[in-house]
Amino acid sequence: MTDIIRDADTTTKDRKRLFIKTYGCQMNVYDLERMRDVLAPLGYEPADEPDGADLVILNTCHIREKAAEKVYSELGRLKPLKEEKASTGKPMTITVAGCVAQAEGAEIQRRAPVVDLVVGPQTYHKLPELIANVHRARGEALDTEFEVEEKFDALAGPERHVEGFTAFVTVQEGCDKFCTFCVVPYTRGAEWSRPVDQIVMEVRALAAKGVREVTLLGQNVNAYHGDAPKSDATGGVWGLGQLVRHLAKIGGIERIRFTTSHPKDMEDDLIQAFADEPKLMPYFHLPVQSGSDKILKSMNRSHTAAEYMESIEKLRAARPDIAISGDMIVGFPGETDADFEATMELVRQVNYASCFSFKYSKRPGTPGAAMFNQIDEGVKSERLARLQALLSEQQVSFNRSMIGKTLPVLFEREGRFEGQLSGRSPYLQAVHCEGPLELIGQIANVEITGASQNALSGRLITKEIAAA
Repeated sequence: MTDIIRDADTTTKDRKRLFIKTYGCQMNVYDLERMRDVLAPLGYEPADEPDGADLVILNTCHIREKAAEKVYSELGRLKPLKEEKASTGKPMTITVAGCVAQAEGAEIQRRAPVVDLVVGPQTYHKLPELIANVHRARGEALDTEFEVEEKFDALAGPERHVEGFTAFVTVQEGCDKFCTFCVVPYTRGAEWSRPVDQIVMEVRALAAKGVREVTLLGQNVNAYHGDAPKSDATGGVWGLGQLVRHLAKIGGIERIRFTTSHPKDMEDDLIQAFADEPKLMPYFHLPVQSGSDKILKSMNRSHTAAEYMESIEKLRAARPDIAISGDMIVGFPGETDADFEATMELVRQVNYASCFSFKYSKRPGTPGAAMFNQIDEGVKSERLARLQALLSEQQVSFNRSMIGKTLPVLFEREGRFEGQLSGRSPYLQAVHCEGPLELIGQIANVEITGASQNALSGRLITKEIAAA
C-alpha cells in the first residue's frame, strides 16, 4: 500500500519534496500522519513519486511475509534515482522507518549503503533532528530506541493534519504477550498507555476540525491503562472503558471505535461500556487465531477457546446487536486436521461479521520459526481456502441481515456514480445511496435495500441528522 503525503502547510521558504511509501497495518497509516506532521515545519511538501523527491521514507511493516525482502527490492529501485539526483547537486535522503527498521536496523545499513537513516517506530519525533544530522554529515543515523512517553508527548497536539471526518488516535503501544508467531514485542517494545489528558486534547482538536468518528488504536488497545485526568481527584489509572465514556462527552464526536484487542485483556468494565455508551459502535475486533487449545498454547496466546467464547457471550449479552470481527492463522506448526476442524467449529459458533485469515508464515527471530512440524504449503492453502469460504458465507449472511433495516450512516465522500454518496454503518460496512452533497460529514438514516459481501446499498429516508 502506498500513501502519498498531501497539503503540508509551512512558512519555510526552502520547499522540499517528500515521498512516503507505507506498508502494512493501521498503526503504520497513523504513523505516516505523525511523520508528515513533524516534517512539515522543515518545509517538506508532497511528491507523487520518488523521482525528484528530496526525502524518501519507506514506512515498513514486519508482520507481512517477506517484509524485509520487499524493502531491499524497493531500495534497489531507489538507488539509481538517488545517484541521478546527486549528479545534479541535489542529494536525496533515503530513510527506512517502521518495524523492519526496528528489527533489522543494523543489517539494513550493512546491506544497503544507499540508506541514510534507519528510524524505529518509536523515534518519529526525532526525524527533523536526525535528518539535519544526515545533511550535516554528523550524528548517529541508526536510532531505534527511546522512551515511549517521550514520543507521545512529542506527537500529540492540536497541529495535527486532518483529512475527512474520521481519524485514528493512538492510545496504547507495544505488547507484552509474546505470541510465538509475532515480532511486535520485539519491534514495538513493552506496553505503554498515553495519559488520558493527552488523548482528550488530541480528540478535542480533531473534533474542532470536523472529525465525527475516532478510532482508538493500540497493538493491544484493551490493555490500555493510562494516567487518570488531573480532574479526577482519585488519581490512579483508567481502563479503556473509562476512557471511552470520557471521550464520548466531547462535543462533535459522534462515534467511537477501537482496535485491536486481545482476549486476555477483556475487562467487564469495557464490556459494560458497550451497553452504557451509544457512541461506542457495536463492532468489536477480537482476534483468536485458532480454535484449538493445543495450538493456542503453542502460540502462547494465554487463553483457551472456551475463554474466548465466554467473552463473546458477555459482549452479546451487553450489546445484542454487536458484530464480531476476528483474525485467524491456519497452518501453525503442529496443526493437525483435528486442530483445524476445531478452528472451523469455533468460527461456526461465533458467526463472524468479518474476519481476516492468513496462512502461517515464519518470522525470523520468533519462536514459531524454529518449531518442528512446520506445515506443508499445500496443506495450508487447502485449509485457508476452506476457512475463507466459511468466513465469506458468514459475512454475506451478516450483510444480508441488514436488508430492511434502517441504519445511521456517516457519509464520508461522494460515491462512484453521479448523485451517489458513500459512508459507513455502525458495523463498519460501506454503504452507498443517493443523496445531497451537504450530507457529507453528517449522519443520516438509510433504509438498506441491497447487500453484497463488501458493501450495502440503500435509500435515504431522512435528510435530517440521525442519532449515531
